[in-house]
Amino acid sequence: MVASIVLFAGLGSGVAQSSSFSNWPEGMSPQEVGKRVAEHFVVSPHQTSQHQGPQTIIYPEVCAWYGALSFAEVTGDKALAAKLVARFDPLMTSAEGALVPQRRHVDDEIFGVVPLEIYRQTKDAKYLNFGKVFADRQWDAPTSDGLSAESRFWIDDMYMLSILQIEAYRATGDRKYIDRAALEMAAYLDKLQQPNGLFYHAPDVAFFWGRGDGWVAAGMSELLRSLPKDDPYRARILAGYQKMMKALLQYQSKDGTWRQLIDHEEAWPESSSTGMFTFAMITGVKNGWLDDATYGPAARRAWLALVGYVDQNDNVTSVCEGTNKKNDLQFYLMRQRRTGDFHGQAPVLWAAAALLR
Repeated sequence: MVASIVLFAGLGSGVAQSSSFSNWPEGMSPQEVGKRVAEHFVVSPHQTSQHQGPQTIIYPEVCAWYGALSFAEVTGDKALAAKLVARFDPLMTSAEGALVPQRRHVDDEIFGVVPLEIYRQTKDAKYLNFGKVFADRQWDAPTSDGLSAESRFWIDDMYMLSILQIEAYRATGDRKYIDRAALEMAAYLDKLQQPNGLFYHAPDVAFFWGRGDGWVAAGMSELLRSLPKDDPYRARILAGYQKMMKALLQYQSKDGTWRQLIDHEEAWPESSSTGMFTFAMITGVKNGWLDDATYGPAARRAWLALVGYVDQNDNVTSVCEGTNKKNDLQFYLMRQRRTGDFHGQAPVLWAAAALLR
C-alpha cells in the first residue's frame, strides 16, 4: 500500500458548470455510480490476452484504470487512489512483471498511461520513469511525416496513440509529447473523417462502428483538454471535434443511447460507445467547445441512459465484444454483447469524472 497519495485539482479546473449536470435521480449521480464502478475495478482480476508471447494486460484494462484514477482525483478519494496504486505496484516487480505488455504495438504501448497518471498524482519518480519508456519508444522511429511508426489509420488509434503522448505531456510538461499527439490527430482527421462528421472504422471498411467512433470522440476530447492554445493544429482538431459532435447529436436515440452501428436503426443500443460519446459531450459543454443549451440536455440523457446499463454487480452490460475490422455489415450487426468487459467499464468512469471536474 502506498503511504500517501497527493491529489490536486488537476486538469480541467475552471470549466463551466451546466444546469444539465445536477439534480440527479437517486442512485444515478456521478459520485455514486463512479464510486461503485471504480471500487469494482479495484477487485476485478486483470484482463489479459496473448498476442505474440505470454499473457499480458490488454488496453481496455488500462483505459478503466485511467478512468478510476481520474475519478479518485476529482473526488479527492485518497483511499481509492491508494488501492489503485497498490494494484499497479506488483507489476513493477519480477513476480507479476510478465503481465506488462512489451509488444511494439499501439494497443500495447498504451499501458504507459497508468504509471504516468500515477506519477502525475503522486510525484513518485519511479512511475514517471516506468511510463516514459512506453511514450518514448512509440516515436523512436517516426515516419517521414513525423508520425509514429505504430500508426495504422484505424480510428481506434485516435485514442490509443494520443492518450499516451498526452499523459506524457501532462506528467512532464515537455511540449514534444503533445505536439506528437496533435500532429497524429490532425493526420487521422484529414484521412478518416467523412463529410457527415463521422468516421469509418478504417479506410477500407465503410461502416460507422459505434465504439470505433467512440475512441475518436474520447481521443479528441482528451487532446483538446491539454492542447496549448497556440498549437498550430488546435483549430483543425476543434473543428473536427465539433463536426463530429453535431453528427452524433443527430444520431442519438430517443432513450439517450447510440447504436452499435451509429446510422443503422436495426443495430442494437451499445453501452461502450454511448459512454464514450457521453464523456466527449460533457467535456465539450464544460469547456465551452459546445453550446450548453443544445448539448447539455443531450449529454444528460446520455448519462442517465448509460447508468441504466450498470447492473447490480456494478458491471456494465451490452458492451460490444472486441472487434477487428471487416467490410461486412452482418459482421458488425451480429457482434456479441458482453457484461463486465473493461471496454464498457472505462467510459462510465471517464464520464463520471468529467461530470465532477
